[in-house]
Amino acid sequence: MADNDSIEELSSALVDELTSAGKIIATAESCTGGWIGKSITDVPGSSACFGYGVVSYSNAAKEALLGVNPATLVTCGAVSEETVLEMAEGALGLSGADLAVAVSGIAGPDGGNEEKPVGTVWFGWARREDGAATSSAERRQFSGDRAEVRSKAVVAALQGLRERLREHG
Repeated sequence: MADNDSIEELSSALVDELTSAGKIIATAESCTGGWIGKSITDVPGSSACFGYGVVSYSNAAKEALLGVNPATLVTCGAVSEETVLEMAEGALGLSGADLAVAVSGIAGPDGGNEEKPVGTVWFGWARREDGAATSSAERRQFSGDRAEVRSKAVVAALQGLRERLREHG
């Protein structure tokens, strides 16, 4: 399992970088259940850079809160590239943030299948640049029990936010 110190260190560094850059972020979380947002807001001063956090665990919440198309969920599933892209874009639009991350996965112990085994996590990234939104997605496969999969997803999300902030300011 990713240790809490690494989550705290990553969160603190992210808050410093976002604040220095004058950027605001938003999160759209499913399998991490708000843990990304919690880790960021645990850092003193995070109100300068954290705008919104949406926990959209159910498909109905993904649709109602983030504008995920019901057809996407039926055709591709909640744990898919298409869904996390729509989640990230929805969070960006809802919040007015500069950067958003979305996470949806199968933390286990059940719910997996051959195509999407337990430990499958999709990350969606959306950013506002020169008035336009761009997005990308990444699939990761984590090992471990439910707690390990979730903590590794939080670490990956925080690292991904930092990477995108450095790449695109």
